[in-house]
Amino acid sequence: MHHLETQIGIDAPAERVWSLLIDFPSYPRWNPFIRSIEGIPEVGQSLKVLIQPQDANGMHFLPTVLAAQPNHELRWKGKFILPGLFDGEHYFKLEEKPEGGLTFHQGENFSGILVPLFRRSLDGPTKQGFIAMNEALKREAEKANA
Repeated sequence: MHHLETQIGIDAPAERVWSLLIDFPSYPRWNPFIRSIEGIPEVGQSLKVLIQPQDANGMHFLPTVLAAQPNHELRWKGKFILPGLFDGEHYFKLEEKPEGGLTFHQGENFSGILVPLFRRSLDGPTKQGFIAMNEALKREAEKANA
């Protein structure tokens, strides 16, 4: 098991951030890490996701949505070829602050027998991809508030 988590403060309402997260057709315009998502963000639905960390090859996968709680959480689980080889449960959480705005959490729990082989890549380009997406989401969400 390996866990990555990143977070960033966003000065925008949860509704604005959520609307950006589920507006999959807009991802190529603003998202430097998750280059595209096809599908419907509803529990049980399959998505087609393309991730491409900077200076790395892209990877397609077909995760299943585990949670889609508006303005709070989007979570999915994907696998590489077969369950148990290299599985990832990815999540976005929106934690509203009493004073306004929110903390955006993006993370993933990786499991499977191949995880040790990919640990360096996960802690490097993958984590940097999470951070780049968080920063881009912050810019995009706060644009509407300016």
